Amino acid sequence: MLSSFKIAILGVGAIGGYFGGKLAAQYANSDDVEIIFIARGENEKAIRTNGLKLITAQGEHIIRPSLVTSKPEQVGVVDFVLCCVKSYDLETSIAPLKPCISDKTIILPLLYGVDASERIKKLFPQANVWDGCVYIVSRLIAPGVVEEKGSMNSLYFGSSRLSGTKETLQQVETIFRTANVNARISENIVQTLWEKFLFISPFATLTSFLNTNIGGIMSNEQHKELLFTLLLEVKAIADAKKISLSDNVVEKTMEQFAKLPAETTSSMHSDFQKGKQTELEALTTYVVEQGNELNVATPNYERMLKGLGLESYYSNHKPQTKLFTN
Repeated sequence: MLSSFKIAILGVGAIGGYFGGKLAAQYANSDDVEIIFIARGENEKAIRTNGLKLITAQGEHIIRPSLVTSKPEQVGVVDFVLCCVKSYDLETSIAPLKPCISDKTIILPLLYGVDASERIKKLFPQANVWDGCVYIVSRLIAPGVVEEKGSMNSLYFGSSRLSGTKETLQQVETIFRTANVNARISENIVQTLWEKFLFISPFATLTSFLNTNIGGIMSNEQHKELLFTLLLEVKAIADAKKISLSDNVVEKTMEQFAKLPAETTSSMHSDFQKGKQTELEALTTYVVEQGNELNVATPNYERMLKGLGLESYYSNHKPQTKLFTN
């Protein structure tokens, strides 16, 4: 373990609040690992004043990192950035971290979509940019308060570039696991990332387009068939990009959907219902754009993207019961 390994958590919301909170709790009095939260607005004020409240099945914990700030220049150069912002905020959120990034800094994005590392690399070509994804049900229920539900809280990470040496990957995995984070190095992180995208993109797109939850989809044969065709369209994009996915991945993903509680919906659907900015570009537009670029037909994605672009869409639909998923 390197001495004084400095980790910055960028975006202390549903994802960053959970994983950053676990790290900050474990290393509160450590001389080896330092955890810093980079937050903003009411969230920063709440954490600075009261600490981060993390609610899990094990109880409630108040966590105080070594520093909470919205000013990256106060942080100095860091060894590791855990980037947990919304995909539409990526560039504007991470660009100010320039004073924190050296040619040895590792940046691990945990965002929806599959192109986050490419976008970060354009801003910080000298940094070691990895790839990662999470499976977790959590939400920011109030400024400075994150709630996690269920037992699905896995983090997968890896490097498809020469930047991620085996020793460094193992070091980071050890830091996570010591903090009781279910983190795993993926030997093929591109495959892992795309299999997560194959799950979340059709799920977010269809729940948003139909304004319903997974129960409303799986109980209707036409809706269920539509979900299946969305999976096939994403799979066709992956095939065209020569990304090898596991055998029967479409059927296995449909089985995953069937196991979800009926009330489960996507956070993009919830954001549409609330009239908030959504991750439509990362989860839906991206598929259509890739289809056009690679000459792969995505007719159902195109139809839903057009529908979701109508401002009056949600005024004509009744909201459904929801469970936030991230």
